[in-house]
Amino acid sequence: MSEIITRVDNGIGRITLNRPKALHALTTEMCSGMADALTAWEQDEAIRAVLVDHAEGTRGFCAGGDIRKVAESGRKDGVEAAEFFRVEYTLNNQIKHYPKPYIAVMDGITMGGGVGISVHGSHRIVTERTIFAMPETGIGLFPDVGGGWFLPRLEGELGTWLALTGAQLRGGDVVAAGIGTHFLPSDRVEVLKQALASGQTIDAALSGLAEAVSHPSYAPHMATINRCFAHDTMAQISIALNAEGSEWALKQAEILTKRSPQSLAVALKQLREGRGMTSFEEVMKMEYRLACRITRTRDFSEGVRAVIEDKDNAPAWLASVDLSPVIEHMFDSLGNMDLQLP
Repeated sequence: MSEIITRVDNGIGRITLNRPKALHALTTEMCSGMADALTAWEQDEAIRAVLVDHAEGTRGFCAGGDIRKVAESGRKDGVEAAEFFRVEYTLNNQIKHYPKPYIAVMDGITMGGGVGISVHGSHRIVTERTIFAMPETGIGLFPDVGGGWFLPRLEGELGTWLALTGAQLRGGDVVAAGIGTHFLPSDRVEVLKQALASGQTIDAALSGLAEAVSHPSYAPHMATINRCFAHDTMAQISIALNAEGSEWALKQAEILTKRSPQSLAVALKQLREGRGMTSFEEVMKMEYRLACRITRTRDFSEGVRAVIEDKDNAPAWLASVDLSPVIEHMFDSLGNMDLQLP
């Protein structure tokens, strides 16, 4: 069974993720297949737009990357993991700069790698079933696939909160945050596809189908998010949350105690660095360095063991000692092994 299905439907290039038992988690081969299709369609004048969705009957658009395989590689020489990230990040960059409308139907679970193949597209369709999250700090990783670009560019410190805690946004909240572009009830997604196949432009089709979203559920906490997550060290953020004293703030502080201290420090620096970068490519090169290094650390191996392999959800993180030298090294150039982007 092919893990991605590609075809053309009256001028619309269609990519359907088809790995249902893994909630369509991305493999190197899936990313490579997507990239090949996008390249061919970019050069084909008959293709008006690209639409990416997932096989029907599953609750996830894409739950991430194949983290189990990445961890297995990281415990050895890390070569296979590095190749996965190279192909995945090159695809993310291709989507970011795609010259034709790129429509991602983020219906259901959209996390990690699934965010990378959707959030950088021109049209990001959200339904009431959408669950968005970047939960990487809970497995010893960091919010990659361009998280260092789009998260710091959300309102205030919203992206910092999402990155560090792994908080979930659902339905209309994903559009309100600026992550999705349009909200459609799920029963209108098929109508959208038919409209596109009939020759309508994506903007014309959406104008009659998309609905406005209301104030997001996180809105009452934005002032707290902006105050507490504006600090540049995890210690300062934790102190601020505990000092805030509200039930919600204390809950966030508690969540952070369960995340990998190494991942939190990496993610916070990644977002601060990414906020000051002027090109998407620069961010992706930074994230490739981080990915190649962090996936060979004990915390990543332990996080995958606890959450994905043994499922005891009790990772034994390395003690939160002074991580500064380790973190700084992760951002260093890989020399001739750095990511090369077109």
